[in-house]
Amino acid sequence: MDNKLSELMNKIGYEFKDIDLLIEALTHRSFANENSYSKKINNEKLEFLGDAVLDLITTEYIYDVMDTESEGELAKSKSQIISEPVFSKIASELELGEYLYLSNGETLTGGKSRKSILGDAFEALIGAIFKDSDYYTTRNIALTFLKDKIENLHEIEETKDYKTILQEMFQSKFHKLPTYEIIAEKGPDHSKKFEVAVKLNSKIVGIGSGKSKKEAEKNAAKDTLQHLENSGSSRGEQQ
Repeated sequence: MDNKLSELMNKIGYEFKDIDLLIEALTHRSFANENSYSKKINNEKLEFLGDAVLDLITTEYIYDVMDTESEGELAKSKSQIISEPVFSKIASELELGEYLYLSNGETLTGGKSRKSILGDAFEALIGAIFKDSDYYTTRNIALTFLKDKIENLHEIEETKDYKTILQEMFQSKFHKLPTYEIIAEKGPDHSKKFEVAVKLNSKIVGIGSGKSKKEAEKNAAKDTLQHLENSGSSRGEQQ
């Protein structure tokens, strides 16, 4: 077995029975495309699974520990936790990028530290652990990394609730609510990327992308806030 794989398993506190699952979780699409013998192996399906598993783990955990919060507050907390900023930060602390199989081009352009790649890889890793073991084993491992982030969400800049902040700004300045519109969808069904625009009086004032509509809307809200703070106007004449 590759020494680096053993090193990673020691870091996460789990030894895989099926090492191929770990390799799959660490294999980025770019590497699979560059190596014809492994074209069918990449981490996108495990990422899809891991996202769902992490959603359940997080929902169950915050239900138990935030028992005085309303349903709306729980949903808000969950959306902040199940996010690229949180997952990429965990992956960065694990130095997960050093264990990824990336194409030469992706490596040369900083793929090992790219937040989107790291966040996806963490989800894939959790998906692989779930396939290799069971829910409770996966839950225990995931929470060793998630608990600290849940308790210190305020320290992660990107987890701010930009949609609420933007809504309050729009109501105060324009006496209107922001409108969100999907302007593009890319990728296969199990790994879609959405692009969303925020509009004010039919003009685009911000654009954001993400793996879900919710994430894309959040990033669009952040972009809008930054744009309005910098210029106080909409994006030219874009419709």
